[in-house]
Amino acid sequence: MQVESKPKVIVIAGNIGCGKSSLSKWLADKLNYVPWYESVDDNPYLDDFYGDMHKWSFHLQVYFLSTRIETYRRVVASGRPAILDRSIFEDAAMFAKNAYQTGIMNERDFNTYQRIYDGIIPSCPPPDLLIYLRASVPTLLRRIAKRGRDYEASIPREYLEQLNVLYEDWIQTFDLCPKLILPADDLDFVNSYHDFGYILDMIEAMRVAPEQPLLPGLGLRGAMPV
Repeated sequence: MQVESKPKVIVIAGNIGCGKSSLSKWLADKLNYVPWYESVDDNPYLDDFYGDMHKWSFHLQVYFLSTRIETYRRVVASGRPAILDRSIFEDAAMFAKNAYQTGIMNERDFNTYQRIYDGIIPSCPPPDLLIYLRASVPTLLRRIAKRGRDYEASIPREYLEQLNVLYEDWIQTFDLCPKLILPADDLDFVNSYHDFGYILDMIEAMRVAPEQPLLPGLGLRGAMPV
């Protein structure tokens, strides 16, 4: 799928700790976009959730959904080129679904959440480009430990593993807008201008020639315009 012109709204998707905020910052600075960061620390349910996932999973997911929808609508209404470090489409497909499949969220709460999500999402226009950061669990754990958020210290490895499975299933069928899959294990877009330049080239390649093979070097490392 081709990016018809310079993408106006770009969303970054990926598991916890994959580098969404870092990539959003660099792209916003380079492309002169407005960055919109998810304010995780302001979520009043986050500490409670990591302390008792079964009790607080529904509250957490509804709060995340409401704030992400509000932010996304503000971005679209502003009319300015913007980058968001979390997409609204990940809520139901990964986080709420994972909570339900693992028994963290009961069936009644999951069905209620899904009805809320299904009722809201059709009113939200799709972004112009979605960038998915594919990262292995060891990479996620290393980056989570490095940023040192207290409430993330207790995230089980199995929780991240299951989210990764759901992410891979989701990204293969996501077709609301053009998507770019980047290998976050291999790309250092914070410290390497070389790697960051490759990402910019991939975005441009999707705009001008979506059928063109992967760029030399980057393709060998797993980046895929889709």
